Amino acid sequence: MAAKNYLIAGASSGIGFTLKTILENEGHKVFTLGRNPVDSSGHLFFNAESSDNLEFPAEWPDVFHGLAYCPGTINLKPFHRFTQSDFLQDYQVNVLGFVKVAQAVFPRLKKADGSSVVVFSTVATRIGLGFHTSISAAKGALEGLALSMASEWVGHKIRVNVVAPSLTDTPLAAQLLGSPEKAEASAKRHPLQRVGLPEDIAKAARYFLSEDSSWVSGQVLTVDGGMSRLK
Repeated sequence: MAAKNYLIAGASSGIGFTLKTILENEGHKVFTLGRNPVDSSGHLFFNAESSDNLEFPAEWPDVFHGLAYCPGTINLKPFHRFTQSDFLQDYQVNVLGFVKVAQAVFPRLKKADGSSVVVFSTVATRIGLGFHTSISAAKGALEGLALSMASEWVGHKIRVNVVAPSLTDTPLAAQLLGSPEKAEASAKRHPLQRVGLPEDIAKAARYFLSEDSSWVSGQVLTVDGGMSRLK
């Protein structure tokens, strides 16, 4: 298998780091974007909330075979306590940050003659979950964006898909899983009786980035321990 070039935004921990490790273990070159430096072929500081233009270093490759956008937020509280700033921040990180990265890397994805983009949503767009109004709104917008991009970019041989996890044991979710009691309660809410692991979600993203999914685009794969479909 020939080595390919992949770009991951948000690869310093959790799902992004696990996906990076999988790709590098397969012999691919992984370039990263994020606030925290990552040991990879190349890293560029990136703030999803900034409006600055994104310019890649001159030494980075002209061709990318895949993009994974991993930055996200978990901002949970009753709807009446959310401010407009809360909604705007979730939208900025989850949607507009992805827009900036995708637009910047688009010319390099086109040159691959067959590339893939994957973004991450949430099970909360499938089922009603209390206290999730802001993140559900942002991730719902992200899913709609991805579907439209998949239709628009199909002519450029760029596939766009979405992975929608339930609660996953990552640093982002540490506050929700910070004690044995919280972890056990969260596990019991899932039909498969456990919370997700970064590997569960990263492997789903790897499928979308690989040629195994070469006939798949515009899809949302829900990886949620059965939560959205089983009772």
